[in-house]
Amino acid sequence: MLRSRLLAALAAPHGVDRYLEQVNPMWAAHEVRARVLDVTRETRPDAVGPPVATLTLQPTATWRGHRAGQHVLVGVDLPGSARRLTRAFSISSAASAPGERITLTVRAHPEGQVSRHLVEDARPGDVLHLGQAQGSFCLEESPATPTNNHLVFLTGGSGITPAMSMLRTLLRDGYDGHAGRRVTFLHYARSEADQIFAAELDEIASGDNGVAVHLRHGDARFSELELRRLVPRFVEADTWLCGPAGLVELVTDAYRGSPRLRTEFFKPAVARAAGGAEERVAGTVSFTRSGVAAPATAASLLEQAEAAGLRPESGCRMGICLSCTSTKAAGTVRNILTGEESSLPDEQIRICVNRPVGDCHVDL
Repeated sequence: MLRSRLLAALAAPHGVDRYLEQVNPMWAAHEVRARVLDVTRETRPDAVGPPVATLTLQPTATWRGHRAGQHVLVGVDLPGSARRLTRAFSISSAASAPGERITLTVRAHPEGQVSRHLVEDARPGDVLHLGQAQGSFCLEESPATPTNNHLVFLTGGSGITPAMSMLRTLLRDGYDGHAGRRVTFLHYARSEADQIFAAELDEIASGDNGVAVHLRHGDARFSELELRRLVPRFVEADTWLCGPAGLVELVTDAYRGSPRLRTEFFKPAVARAAGGAEERVAGTVSFTRSGVAAPATAASLLEQAEAAGLRPESGCRMGICLSCTSTKAAGTVRNILTGEESSLPDEQIRICVNRPVGDCHVDL
């Protein structure tokens, strides 16, 4: 009933979830929220890099679950901020079913408001806003669909997060290294103090599970020669690669175009065209009701409206809650999550996930 069109119409323009969260923030008909249950520090105080923490989250029943290796958009309302900030983070826990708990492992980047807040300020009981899981950098192997493939995970820094989700899923579901199945896990960290999941990886390395864990710290750099020693026919192995640009470039060169190599490139919560949000786009955005016009940029229409001094209603800033829906009277827009374009007149669009392509008139 909470998802019925009648109730949605009665709750317009705010939506059913705006009313439900006033009663209980963990009640939702469409949106996904999550309560923080625990925050655990992953790196030691003497780490060279920024601190890393794992947040254990209990999502609302609207969470549809995730596949190992996927990421999620996380929205937080920072103290003193007039708008919700949204960033993407990989899920570090094993694959989840609808409504199940998940974990996010986050590095507090010095320039990252959201990541610093989650690592330094998040406390049990806090409520975060989530999107549904996204991404195709996913595990395909499972005990239910066994093969004799040699699986290789090559990671650096916080790129270990999606790989741990995959490894945890394999071990949870009964992967035992028998029948010729093997896993090689090779990770590079700035120092031993910066090693994420150190205790768990030590336990996995000492187990009888077919998983070979190799941790490299400090000045150690990826070497094709070392990889060939660890996995003689690595080019033929199903490989997942995630890490900093330098590591990705070296490994990609070593695999020489092998279709077995899968690489993760982290995307921001809202994709940008080359040049970033400040890039000019040919044309003008006109907010017709306010009489405001400005040169178009590659930012979302919501961000462009805010830059012009307007304060349109918005909620999740992820294209989920529908509270920013407005009428596009004319022009073409591109969905910056899917890349799809639309030129229909008098069209209802979510301004938080659409950007102009040429001249655009929006009823704001």
